[in-house]
Amino acid sequence: MQIPMPAAALAVLFAACGASPSSEAPTQPAAPAVGTADAAAKTNPPADMSNVYSLRADSLAGKPVDLADYRGKVTLVVNVASECGYTPQYAGLQKLHAEFAGRGFAVLGFPSNEFGGQEPGTPAQIQEFCSSKFGVAFPLFAKIATKAGPNQSPVYQVLGKATGKLPNWNFCKYLVGKDGQVISFYPSATAPDSAELRRAIDAALQ
Repeated sequence: MQIPMPAAALAVLFAACGASPSSEAPTQPAAPAVGTADAAAKTNPPADMSNVYSLRADSLAGKPVDLADYRGKVTLVVNVASECGYTPQYAGLQKLHAEFAGRGFAVLGFPSNEFGGQEPGTPAQIQEFCSSKFGVAFPLFAKIATKAGPNQSPVYQVLGKATGKLPNWNFCKYLVGKDGQVISFYPSATAPDSAELRRAIDAALQ
């Protein structure tokens, strides 16, 4: 018959082994989460600096806009200004926007004060001017820099890289396809009702 060992003896035995009667087996360290970095990368993918629709920009009201919202659409990106000789093009741009919107087209206006200081207004002043004078309903974005340099808008980095051309004045235009790739560049003097521009928009919408 086996005689139970006294509790005091048990304590001595466990102490000699470096443990106590109540010690539990050491727990294994938790394995690192798998795919955490991959999940974060999918949530905030790096911008593709060859694709306009991989970028983000602030709206004129200061809210972030994911340009991926325009994927599947054709867009005309224009650097706009309120006090330029080409400012009346706002009316033609709005007409284009309204005419082709049903087919998946949008004009995107990016105010810039780089050329002749012709866009000095605040966001509220720009919005009021565009709405009251020309009935502009197409999206307008925060004032940006189009010229190469540390403050250049990423949108214009992509546009310039794709075409080899950056705006040299207000109301330069870039046609962007449904896939976010830049199709063509048009200088300020190309009017919104230009037959060449309209044909290019129509072809991109096919």
